Amino acid sequence: DCDEDTAMDRLLDAILASVRIDGDGKSVERWKAHCDFIEKQSKKLNDYNFTELHYTNSLGTDLHIKLPEGHIWTGGGDTSSTGIRFVANMPTEEIFTAPMRTGVDGIVYASKPLCIDGNLVENFHVVLKEGKIVGIHAEKGEEYLKKAIDTDENSCYLGEVALVPYDSPISKSGIVFYNTLFDENASCHLAFGAAYPSCIKGGDKMSKDELIAHGLNFSDEHCDFMVGTSDLRIVGKTHDGKEITVFDNGNFAI
Repeated sequence: DCDEDTAMDRLLDAILASVRIDGDGKSVERWKAHCDFIEKQSKKLNDYNFTELHYTNSLGTDLHIKLPEGHIWTGGGDTSSTGIRFVANMPTEEIFTAPMRTGVDGIVYASKPLCIDGNLVENFHVVLKEGKIVGIHAEKGEEYLKKAIDTDENSCYLGEVALVPYDSPISKSGIVFYNTLFDENASCHLAFGAAYPSCIKGGDKMSKDELIAHGLNFSDEHCDFMVGTSDLRIVGKTHDGKEITVFDNGNFAI
């Protein structure tokens, strides 16, 4: 327990640490190295061009995620139309793509609480069949999760697959911010609802019908929930049937 001023100081320290600022004047160097790592790992994932990923851990997660043809893994920095490199989101740890809308099967357990419109959902899992969430259970806040998944006819399908090392700064802090834009950077996560057109080759120039034909999901909802753990294992399958360990013990193995 502490007073409000002390709590605010601690929160500021945690936020600064999450964006790699520690007062030594080398934060820009750290960010450049971090973005280089994200680009390097993104390139590896794109070169493998996996057809699917298989998630398992001791919580009980056993999930198969098929990936669309022409999917793109991306993350970190970006380049403006005038050629300037920038990082739009800080913190940012994820490398993400879109799943095949009807290609997700199995069960996945959340590893952190989820805050939906100020309402807490804790200790939950979802069951998916042919991409659709067909089962939900939460020890707390289940009604809020069900409502979000039922936003529209497509919000019960996944729109994002994101990889985040378990050893990320926010994960190491042990803090749950109850703010998805922070907490998603502590853990591998999934999102139910809309996919990003930029996650498919040429997607930014495709019509909605073309994106749907490529397997992307459309929805008014997009809600990230954390699934990464210290023992998460993710195995990717290539087009020629090879299996590659992408994550082992919660961190990149490629």
